[in-house]
Amino acid sequence: MSSYGTPPAASSGSRTNGLAIAGLVCGIVGLFFLGIVLGPLAIIFGALALRQKAANGGGGMAKAGLILGIIDLILAIVMIVVAANGGFSWYIGG
Repeated sequence: MSSYGTPPAASSGSRTNGLAIAGLVCGIVGLFFLGIVLGPLAIIFGALALRQKAANGGGGMAKAGLILGIIDLILAIVMIVVAANGGFSWYIGG
């Protein structure tokens, strides 16, 4: 038991930056759904979290969110270009 006035052991660690978490989540979800929307959000959140890295932890998550946001955006643009060109088809046969 802790005495009155001292924080419990679970909350004594450093907190991770919320923007880093948001960027990572947007980047991961953007790989599967709404990459054109969540990609830029992941980039923005990741970039803001990298600027605040000195104050809070989460630099790795911020970089991952930034990279995943870029991948989301590239995949969304490629899918739009492929869809605009009539898609692609596989021709198997003689």
